[in-house]
Amino acid sequence: MGTQIRPARSQDEERLKRFLAGLSLQTQILRFFTGVSAQRSSLIKALLAMDERHDALVATLDDEIVGHAMSYMGAHADVEIAIVVADPWQGCGVGQRLIDTLLWRAAIRGATTVGMDVLGENRKVLSLIRKAFPDAKMTVSSGSVEVTAMIQQAAVFAEQGSVGSPLTL
Repeated sequence: MGTQIRPARSQDEERLKRFLAGLSLQTQILRFFTGVSAQRSSLIKALLAMDERHDALVATLDDEIVGHAMSYMGAHADVEIAIVVADPWQGCGVGQRLIDTLLWRAAIRGATTVGMDVLGENRKVLSLIRKAFPDAKMTVSSGSVEVTAMIQQAAVFAEQGSVGSPLTL
């Protein structure tokens, strides 16, 4: 069986700690802009937060987390997103599936714009953003790139299919 995408839940705390501890320092820096401690309870709590302003998804394989995505109501866009995928799973489509599902859920809640902060050296992700959002506004600020784009709702909904649930909110 392949990876599954589902909403994060409080019972994922230990799985999330193992996931974070397994990330290379480079992956940690590209996602969090610094190295992280998987034992920081405030970080774990923030990554699992789900309420009317926050959403969080995990990609799992054999009940272990291999990817994490989160969104929150933003200041520069309707929804700000952040994604991280375990090193062995990068480039396998897990991140794109997390993004597609996260944006689908955000669009259902009424979001029309998405924002992202990407470390300037993260050329791979910036290239993917340019392809997925050719009209995105990108502003360089202190070594990071602030991205704002329109959520292509028609594409998001077509990608997810017209039937089925966007995972229970």
